Amino acid sequence: MLSVIIPSYNEEPMIAVAAETVTAILDEAGIAHELLFVDDGSRDGTWAEIQRLSGLDRRVIGVHFSRNFGKEAAMFAGLEQARGDCCVVIDCDLQHPPEKIVEMYRLWEQGYEVVEGIKEDRGAETGVHKFAANSFYAIISRATGLDMASSSDFKLLDRKVVDTLNRMPERNVFFRALSFWVGFKKAEVRYKVRERMAGESKWSTRSLVRYAINNIGSFSSAPLHIVTVLGVVMLLTALVFGVVALVQKFAGVALGGFTTVILLLLFSSSIIMISLGIIGYYIARIYEESKGRPRYIISRTCGREETE
Repeated sequence: MLSVIIPSYNEEPMIAVAAETVTAILDEAGIAHELLFVDDGSRDGTWAEIQRLSGLDRRVIGVHFSRNFGKEAAMFAGLEQARGDCCVVIDCDLQHPPEKIVEMYRLWEQGYEVVEGIKEDRGAETGVHKFAANSFYAIISRATGLDMASSSDFKLLDRKVVDTLNRMPERNVFFRALSFWVGFKKAEVRYKVRERMAGESKWSTRSLVRYAINNIGSFSSAPLHIVTVLGVVMLLTALVFGVVALVQKFAGVALGGFTTVILLLLFSSSIIMISLGIIGYYIARIYEESKGRPRYIISRTCGREETE
């Protein structure tokens, strides 16, 4: 059986459309499946729609968070609740083409354990957003050592991969990178991002920047190395000015000094504050992990749990 995990946040107009579209495609292909909607604390009628559909089709399962915990939490909740032999994660807005699920499933039948959805293009986005997205993927690829330039959350995972991810104890997770990191036998399916059929996108450039900072921090220690680099830069700067000061001293030339001192103080203070900020950010992440709070809290379920 295939579990289709659909994270949903304020997607009331798309719940029925997504369920009907995915079900029709998988039924036509003869693939036994369940649809697992994870309502990430929506404020509209998303949960009511999920409940309505689960009453009409026993293959529709619903999980409702007590509040908004974020898409990463929603995807991992879906992985933990899924019972299929393999799982697909797909966006509720259907910008990930659902017919590609069949192609992914056929590759899984051939023995592939991770089938990555690779974007051929990013669809209609502003220039600023595309620049921010490309910059993020360049940074995260360099930081993690994994080529994630065209990666997405749209992917199929074998049961053994799902179980491996579910056993990971960390709270601040980056699904896209972890599914790369675990390895296993991989294949790719390429797709073009589609326009939303209804509703509004929850992603903005600001959201992408916040997403980038959180996930780079949770998956890589590369920013900490920036502190070392800044320290080396500071040392080299100090050596240069030290040599200049000694040369002027022995040459009997008075050092004008005031502007230089101010610039040095501003430069060194900036580096110190940036370094403290980076270190403080990682200490905060360690603090969050040490508390051991759950990634999410499920307040309600519908479908499968009600019948057991």
